[in-house]
Amino acid sequence: MKRVTWMFALIFLVGCRRAPATELPKATTEKTALPPPTEVAIQILPYALPGGAEAEISGMAWYGDTLILLPQYPQRYAENLPQSSDGALFALPKEDLLSFLFSEQPPDAANISLIPLIAPNLSGQIAGFEGFEAIAFSAQHVFLTIEAKQSSGMMGYLISGTIADDLSQISLDSTSLVQIPPQAKLSNMTDEALFIAGNRVVTLYEANGAAVNPKPVAHQFDFLSQPLETIPFPNVEYRITDVTPPDGQGQFWAINYFYPGDSKLKPGDDLLAARFGEGATHARYTTVERLLEFQYRKDGITLTDTPPLQLELIDDQHSRNWEAIAPLDDLGFILATDKFPETILAFVAKR
Repeated sequence: MKRVTWMFALIFLVGCRRAPATELPKATTEKTALPPPTEVAIQILPYALPGGAEAEISGMAWYGDTLILLPQYPQRYAENLPQSSDGALFALPKEDLLSFLFSEQPPDAANISLIPLIAPNLSGQIAGFEGFEAIAFSAQHVFLTIEAKQSSGMMGYLISGTIADDLSQISLDSTSLVQIPPQAKLSNMTDEALFIAGNRVVTLYEANGAAVNPKPVAHQFDFLSQPLETIPFPNVEYRITDVTPPDGQGQFWAINYFYPGDSKLKPGDDLLAARFGEGATHARYTTVERLLEFQYRKDGITLTDTPPLQLELIDDQHSRNWEAIAPLDDLGFILATDKFPETILAFVAKR
């Protein structure tokens, strides 16, 4: 009887002992910080553009295998051109770009030529004309946006024309001129970018942050410059300054830029930085220089889930005002600034 009692007592004592706590792996108890995104360095193309550091490029687009660069004020380049011309755009062959970037013996200079612009009395038709902002091609059709500062405020315009197959001239049709009212009362802000989607011309306003433009839209036109229905565009902080053409799936890239002195944009929380993180220089400076991918559909434009392509910054005193972008095959992008800090032509590789 004592033996049985002793055995039950031993079982009871063992069962009452607290099992030692099992230490959980740190990965399940602590939040692991993700590494910051890798920023992309730009490769400057040392091409001597007409006008040098003051060329002030505001847009670019491919016409076949030739990159057409749009200066904000083409009339500055009317000298030494036919008397009938109203200025000029610049033409740069793709083979020159590829040779410089990837050849073992790149050329010392690019073969940049001038394309005469025929735009009779255009500046006289537009009060407060402040130059061209964007360009896009569809076959021989060319479309451009224009910015103007008038007594009533800013006003944007769309105009169309044609380009000669031999690049001998670009002719604009002044009767196609149509107004694009701005979406906010901001100085120096109009529809800064455009692209062609099928038989539609789509233009994008420059300021789309929640505080200054709560419900942004994209304007659409047919090839006769007749307005079509607007479509929603997402709230994106900072500025949208130029875009690439949509690919076969409707996806395109846009320049998203901010310099610290641009207080009129009243930027709110940067939701893209919160979601995807900031690279080393973007975390250090206020300047933003990045490319964003969007999705175009006939009923609206949305951001994709692709992380922003952040460019490696210099510092806040040397923000680069990127105003023009064009894809270079599947290799990356050609970018250009206006005149801040100077006119820069550069290549940015995709990840």
